[in-house]
Amino acid sequence: MPFAHLRVLELASVLAGPQVGQFFAELGAEVLKVESPAGDVTRTWKTAAEAAQAPGEASVSAYFTASNWGKKTVVLDLTTAVGHATLRRLAATADLVVASYKPGDAEKLGADYASLAAENPRLIYGHLTGYGPDEARAGYDAVLQAEAGFMYLNTEGAGQPPQKMPVAMVDMLAAHQLKEGLLTALLQREKTGRGALVHVSLLDSALAALANQAATYLVTGHDPQPLGSGHPGIVPYGTVYRAANGRQLVLAVGSDGQFRQLCAALGQPVWADDARFQTNVARVAHRAALEALLTEHIAAVNGDELLAELARRAVPAGAVRTVGEALSQASAQPMLLPGAGSIRAGLRTVAFRSPEWPVLSQLSAPPALP
Repeated sequence: MPFAHLRVLELASVLAGPQVGQFFAELGAEVLKVESPAGDVTRTWKTAAEAAQAPGEASVSAYFTASNWGKKTVVLDLTTAVGHATLRRLAATADLVVASYKPGDAEKLGADYASLAAENPRLIYGHLTGYGPDEARAGYDAVLQAEAGFMYLNTEGAGQPPQKMPVAMVDMLAAHQLKEGLLTALLQREKTGRGALVHVSLLDSALAALANQAATYLVTGHDPQPLGSGHPGIVPYGTVYRAANGRQLVLAVGSDGQFRQLCAALGQPVWADDARFQTNVARVAHRAALEALLTEHIAAVNGDELLAELARRAVPAGAVRTVGEALSQASAQPMLLPGAGSIRAGLRTVAFRSPEWPVLSQLSAPPALP
């Protein structure tokens, strides 16, 4: 495994940092999760469905299992001399530390980069914060989604209430940024022999992911406007349509050729010759008229049959699935971890593959608190 030689010390809780820890575990690293005597707070974050389970049916919460496969837990009280000494001993033999302290808190506990790297100059220390190393304010995903513009854009339209994504999206974006930073530091260490401090904030990660929406504002000076699930520069793209059999589906028509094939599949080839719809620029200008036609005609056909015909014509489209339906697809099975202990199954964080290394067939279950 690529990281079988690495030891990772995880001084992080909740989602972003633990996602990074599981990433390294899936690629062969030894990951020691340091928890306070109370444990990672997500151990207590159980849904109503979990609370209704029989006692002992699952030893940890589903939220905790989302990011903690393949790790060993070490309980340390870092406010004590014994806990601090144990941490320094562990850090002396670690390759990576993943931490998620508010600025200033790590220094109070002696768990900061300078303290731990003093005895291990090859140590790479990844530090997640909410707003950067100079802002003591704690970062929470829902707040960052609001402050970075995502909730404003995630509405059905003007005057409708903003909504956050149902996944802690900013945490996940920050986790990916930290992985990239740590991998860069590992590559740099091969050349210099020295470790590094890598800092990632939730705010910077969120802003970096605004992509074309940020570019719209920066290039034009105008704020992009919410369009529901539609796309500001491509039509039809992202809008949800309901077919006669109740099937909900999404189109992602990115070219004029695909649009012509869509029209043919719906038995409306004349739409492709309509001056309002001939080009993507025209379709964006006449979005409301086109989406009204699509809504009407898709509502009159069998959605599954339409999806099959669109696939035959190479028109990008897909059914709206529940999470369970998505994970039950044959194509999703390689992303699932086999169950262990009382936990039925898990989800991998590593989505890339290479013939140069194997995929771990099984990981140890997320650890119970000792």
